[in-house]
Amino acid sequence: MITYDRSAARRPVLAVDQGTSGTKALVVCPERGVIGSGTAPVRPRFLPGGLVEVAPADLLSSVVDAGRAALAEAGEPVAAVGLANQGETVLAWDPASGEPLTDALVWQDRRAESVCAGLADHAEELRALTGLPLDPYFAAPKMAWIRRNLTRHGVVTTSDAWLVHRLTGAYVTDAATAGRTQLLDLDTVTWSPRALDLYGLADERLPRVVDAAGPVGATTAFGPELPLTGLLVDQQAALLAQDVTEPGSAKCTYGTGAFLLAQTGTRPRRGTSGLVSCVAWRLGGESSYCLDGQVYTAASAVRWLTDLGVIGGAADLDPVGSAVPDSGGVTFVPALAGLAAPWWRGDLRGSLTGLGLDTTAGHLVRALCEGIAAQVAALADAVAQDMGEPLRSLRVDGGLTRSALLMQTQADLLQLPVEVSALPDVTALGAAAVARIGLDPALTVTDAVPAWKPAAVYEPSIDADQAAERLAGFRDAVAALTERTP
Repeated sequence: MITYDRSAARRPVLAVDQGTSGTKALVVCPERGVIGSGTAPVRPRFLPGGLVEVAPADLLSSVVDAGRAALAEAGEPVAAVGLANQGETVLAWDPASGEPLTDALVWQDRRAESVCAGLADHAEELRALTGLPLDPYFAAPKMAWIRRNLTRHGVVTTSDAWLVHRLTGAYVTDAATAGRTQLLDLDTVTWSPRALDLYGLADERLPRVVDAAGPVGATTAFGPELPLTGLLVDQQAALLAQDVTEPGSAKCTYGTGAFLLAQTGTRPRRGTSGLVSCVAWRLGGESSYCLDGQVYTAASAVRWLTDLGVIGGAADLDPVGSAVPDSGGVTFVPALAGLAAPWWRGDLRGSLTGLGLDTTAGHLVRALCEGIAAQVAALADAVAQDMGEPLRSLRVDGGLTRSALLMQTQADLLQLPVEVSALPDVTALGAAAVARIGLDPALTVTDAVPAWKPAAVYEPSIDADQAAERLAGFRDAVAALTERTP
């Protein structure tokens, strides 16, 4: 059993957030905050038919490059490493050599729809077992697709298990990441024999499910040998870092997609509104749970507008969108990779309606901001329905929170204050927190997570009737899409 000096928890740690379009790394000191940072790009391939894949070697090199850059900027040693991962991305690999046997199928990939179609009769059974709806977004359908179509060799896992193995030689995954597979029993937080059997994966050698905090192994990938003491899936890491630890509170991260999570406490809450019920984290053998809602395209929709030449990039959202007072009657349903919760219609395509000769780039930008914000508002409504009480506010992070236009639109449509994190990317801070707890199990979450201090708070600038009217227009556009694609 690996153990480490608990006094090391008072020293800086390296926290790495391996994401869809890049990896971010921070060196975090308990007293001084962030003292070093590094980034490295990841370039997934977007292919016809909703396929999204990435070379596994790019994931690993981005982790190493970003981590080394952060350490170089900090210029001082760290006590441990924490790793956050992108959740539902899957690959097959050789456990003897560590070499990939396939490309990694990214969480947005839709190729496993045929697997889900074949399990349609078991959808409710799987939801009851695992808390997750039947959808190619999750890991198990992709794992089954790889086994049926690419290779029967090696092991097939989420990307975190491969990264951890390459870094330390260990074969583990944390409970929250395991909960994103649709193979984990939500109540016992162990692999479900029934779910494995339904997916044809009963003979698979799966990684050991571990707590988010605790010694996993040691790595020399970043230079001197360091213990890896923290593992957590990305959205749950952001939930932890924003101190959303009490039932009834929620956060939303605006990255490649947008992800709203609401804490539900120490027992899973299986709602009826279309949200996912999943493990938030397991610490000291005790699990916390959350409700989870997803928007598949947020920053990726901004990138789509950029690729079309409508804007030059995310930095143009505010100046271009602010050139007009409203969307000019344009409604944008940015379902460019389908609609996730609460609709779960991955087969849908996006729509732009209300276009005219007077439509400008500013109208398109405002319509996109409203489309993203309206989906998040639908998730907040679903949380309120499942929890039996409305949210009081929403804490937000991610690159798109730099857009005052999007954040103000979000506050308007939610009719709630939107509290913006002082750091736009907090997932790595969550990884740092569990790494510190892994060094010193006596630390509480409150001890490990910095006090929440928003950099900005956006209050609604329109009344409830105006918000309801704008949301109704978005719902009508979604209804039109669903009618055309039964």
